[in-house]
Amino acid sequence: MKKTTTLLWIALVVVIVGFGVGIYLQDLKHQESTEAAWKANRFNMERFYKIRRFTGEINETNWHTMRDSIGLQLDSFMILRFRKEMDSLKKNRALGDQLNN
Repeated sequence: MKKTTTLLWIALVVVIVGFGVGIYLQDLKHQESTEAAWKANRFNMERFYKIRRFTGEINETNWHTMRDSIGLQLDSFMILRFRKEMDSLKKNRALGDQLNN
């Protein structure tokens, strides 16, 4: 009887210590992710303030420059997207050829 009680106490202590360690490790990860979120938010806010400042200074002359810049960025984005799709199609075609042979 005494041996069973001792084993139960040991198991209870192990479970409690396990929960304590788990909670501690979860708190460490939470602090790490919170710090990363603050850094990302700070970067996004800086970008937002630059865009807001530029928008306030916009006139007919720099509007054309901004419009051309947006067009170039969209063109680059579309080219990259097309390349990604083509790579994916080529990979699928190569995989299909391997399976058929």
